Amino acid sequence: MKERIAIVSGYRTPFLRAATDFKDLDADDLAAFVLKQLMLLSGMATSSVDEVILGNVAQPSKAANVSRVSALKAGFENHIPAYSVQRNCASGMESVSTAINKILVGKADTIVAGGTESMTNIPFLFSRKMKSFFENLMKAKTPLKKLGVLSSFKFHYLAPVIGLVDGLTDPICGQIMGITAENLAKEFSITRLDQDKYALHSHQKALAAQESGFFQQETIAVPAGFESLVSTDNGPRSDQTLERLQKLKPYFDRRYGTVTVGNACPITDGAAAMILKRESDAKRDHDSILGYIRDYDYAGLEPSRMGLGPVYATAKLFKRTGITLADIDAIEMNEAFAAQIIANLRAFESESFSKHYLGLDKAIGEVNMDTFNIHGGAIALGHPVGATGARLLITLLHTLKKINKQRGLATLCVGGGQGASFIVEVD
Repeated sequence: MKERIAIVSGYRTPFLRAATDFKDLDADDLAAFVLKQLMLLSGMATSSVDEVILGNVAQPSKAANVSRVSALKAGFENHIPAYSVQRNCASGMESVSTAINKILVGKADTIVAGGTESMTNIPFLFSRKMKSFFENLMKAKTPLKKLGVLSSFKFHYLAPVIGLVDGLTDPICGQIMGITAENLAKEFSITRLDQDKYALHSHQKALAAQESGFFQQETIAVPAGFESLVSTDNGPRSDQTLERLQKLKPYFDRRYGTVTVGNACPITDGAAAMILKRESDAKRDHDSILGYIRDYDYAGLEPSRMGLGPVYATAKLFKRTGITLADIDAIEMNEAFAAQIIANLRAFESESFSKHYLGLDKAIGEVNMDTFNIHGGAIALGHPVGATGARLLITLLHTLKKINKQRGLATLCVGGGQGASFIVEVD
């Protein structure tokens, strides 16, 4: 990019397991809370923002444009436009890269970007037969005709199309995301023990981060009902043990599989947002800068191997920018599944994989695990799909400041067979 983009300020809600304290809040409600607090804590006026862009995957039925509804609820003026973007798990990053493009071509100076998801409230859909039944009932004009339609009703019409399951199943390869993780476990010979050990470490690191107060600097409290505020992620489990993880049965391939609900990310609700400006503008305005986005890239691959998106996107980004793994001081990779994480780590260091699949002469390099997901990841914290990309960027910048290093890589896999990678920096 011709100029770094400054993240002036960035916050997120706590990430909560589905059907817990955020169960009564839709995606637009969660985003409105974080947008309002973001502007208050930054000290910037909403009128100084040119546009609001939010990522979201499962659009609430009551909010056809989640970003616009959220912005108005948060107090943004009517004349400030807003729109929503969707790139599955990378939706929170897509909002940021879309904002970057608009800023760099001079279409805007200041944009609020982020993402939001209420996975609790992903809707159930009626079957086509039930839909047809309702349509015929509405068309019937006389009581006798309505009675005739009612008499045609069959109880099996009520069987719902479950939005969450349907949305997490790839329509091209026909596999639910958990099976794509099983594919990688087989391809890279990843054992159940490998996955459970990784999952346990994710919880342990997240708990340590909570105890140290690390997440407090990026999290805003959200009202849960009339009498309480939620300020802490509820995914990390203090009672998690390897023995407990080992007792869980495979969830997606019940006969031969190794992926369980314990070594995969939980279904989660949450939102995150940040303010973006050109570096030169932010410094001119004496803004308090959290960090910078140096560059980004996206890549595509087979939907059945979608979990390898990080290695594909990172290889593409490194090749174009000339940056190498040796230049990276910390990495945040979204933990959709432990198998997916381990597969990427092995692919990063595999010369044969790099030559065969990435068109490189040598391996990208071996990841230093001391700099990888230092404060845990989505297996513990959760993965509200529209918000995670933004959360990774915010967490990574705080991590770099904590360890007194300069450059980091935020990356994730994307349902449908894509990957996203961002390089961020701090002064």
